[in-house]
Amino acid sequence: MSIDNEPAAAEAARRAPSEDSGFIARVIGAAGDHDAPLLRRMLAALDTADLADVIEHVQLETALTIVRLIGRELPAEFLADLSWERREEVLPLLPADYVARALGELDTDDAAAVAADIDEKQLGQVLAAADKDTRLAVEEALSFEEETAGRLMQREYVAAPEGARVGDVIDRMRSEAAELPDVFFEIYVVDPMMRPVGAVHVSKLMRERRETPLAAIMAPVKALIRPEMDQEEVAHTFQKYHMASAPVVDAAGRLTGTVTVDDIVDVISEEGEEDLLKLAGVSEAAQTDSVARTVRARAPWIFLNIGTALIAATIISAFSASIVQIVQLAVLMPVVASMGGNVGNQTLAVAVRALASRDLTDANAWRYVVREAATGAAQGTMFGLVLAGVAYLWFNNGGLALAVGLAVVINLAMGGVVGILTPLALARMGADPAVSSSVLVTFITDAFGFLAFLGLATLILLN
Repeated sequence: MSIDNEPAAAEAARRAPSEDSGFIARVIGAAGDHDAPLLRRMLAALDTADLADVIEHVQLETALTIVRLIGRELPAEFLADLSWERREEVLPLLPADYVARALGELDTDDAAAVAADIDEKQLGQVLAAADKDTRLAVEEALSFEEETAGRLMQREYVAAPEGARVGDVIDRMRSEAAELPDVFFEIYVVDPMMRPVGAVHVSKLMRERRETPLAAIMAPVKALIRPEMDQEEVAHTFQKYHMASAPVVDAAGRLTGTVTVDDIVDVISEEGEEDLLKLAGVSEAAQTDSVARTVRARAPWIFLNIGTALIAATIISAFSASIVQIVQLAVLMPVVASMGGNVGNQTLAVAVRALASRDLTDANAWRYVVREAATGAAQGTMFGLVLAGVAYLWFNNGGLALAVGLAVVINLAMGGVVGILTPLALARMGADPAVSSSVLVTFITDAFGFLAFLGLATLILLN
């Protein structure tokens, strides 16, 4: 019996608490009964990331009840692991002294992220209850714009002078262990003005003899990050140079902190999700969003789509006489338009990704445009022949087959060109190429597809 249950037991052991419906049901029941001791026992053994997941997955009222009952006893790290939406909802229920202590326990980058979600009145109370170092670090972080390196920057780092030896650094780290960052990857070698001149990976440091000078084993710093740099640019720098961490310097080049790869993973995930949602005309998709908030976020794009659809309908109405005489046009014209839209959106996805990763630049844009136009034309030729054959067999009309085949070639070539030029044009104008590109591409390929097919059909069959 026990052997038969081993796979199920192993699967249950691998399952995260937030994915275990039985565990979640017990948490909801304990919160509903206001059973603080049971909640305490159930949540105490969880990793802070799993604890945050549980509070994310339960209904808002249940989450607030948990925080009211045992919030003061929860570890500080769970606040950093919560989404900003849920964090904004639970923070007002936590005492100022608990939040102040939590900010002091977190790394300064996580403390800044939490502090950014505290309303202004509560933040004043929290900072008043915090120690001086925490207060100064949080105030400095919040002085930078959102989504910049200054918000990601961890102010705890390990630096050593150029003349230091391996043994000196190891001894100092051991003697000052309480002041070290929780996780760090490099020791920065600095000149007398605190400007980084090199870096030594911790793994390399531990392999060297104690008397080895740092200057003999340090590597050049691959990139210096300014605190006002956009987080997407920071992520691109990390990706380009394959870095685990990077020093942050002020205007004078002095070391002020470091950005680590764990934050960059979050940035890449957030930016990728944001671009994906924007391509679909959606700006919000949090599980905590209400129906009203979701409607407000999505409705403007639907209104824009109505406008573009009406323009396409106007083009169709201009050929209403042709459609009345040749009813088959009404059957085939959506096929031509949808094929162009598919090619356009395929090209658009490639273009937006290439722009985000800096693969597509002004220097090579022309090569991308030519390639996508040629690809669209090649696909158009191939599928135009297929659709022309289908139309001929279906309707036994050579002129109609010729019109639909040519229209597919023209519209798919147009889809390739529009799919690449639209995001390029938006980026050149300083707009986000992911925001409205898909609506524009679909509109242009639909309108051009209708115009090409109906126009060619009218020219070939009715003249």
